[in-house]
Amino acid sequence: MTSKSLAAFLQPKQVRNKEVVISDRFLGEDGEPVPFEIRPILTDEAQEMMKRNIKSKKDGSQDFDNSGYQADMIAAAVVFPDLKNAELQKAYGVLGERELLMRMLLIGEYTQLRNAVFELAGIYDDLNAKIEEAKN
Repeated sequence: MTSKSLAAFLQPKQVRNKEVVISDRFLGEDGEPVPFEIRPILTDEAQEMMKRNIKSKKDGSQDFDNSGYQADMIAAAVVFPDLKNAELQKAYGVLGERELLMRMLLIGEYTQLRNAVFELAGIYDDLNAKIEEAKN
């Protein structure tokens, strides 16, 4: 039996940022692919993003923009490159972090980045378990 200790919650193991190479299109001066650096998304951040992506209709019902929510999460998770950088946004002819990623990446690259962000946040662990449960 595991001993209960409040100390375990006061000093949890930290999830570190992760470097992910999602494309060989972004090469450094050495000719090697430059990785994206991503960070884990906390629950309170995700909740705020979720709220931003709920749209109220005139009839009082609500729609949830799941793709917008995912785009917000992915953009928030990217530490490098700095998606807020005005020069980078200008180079791609966009304003905003979400828009920059959409213009910068091919669909497969974007999917690979999304998968890495979700895995780091622990989302795929739950999703994979639910998929396995549904299969059985």
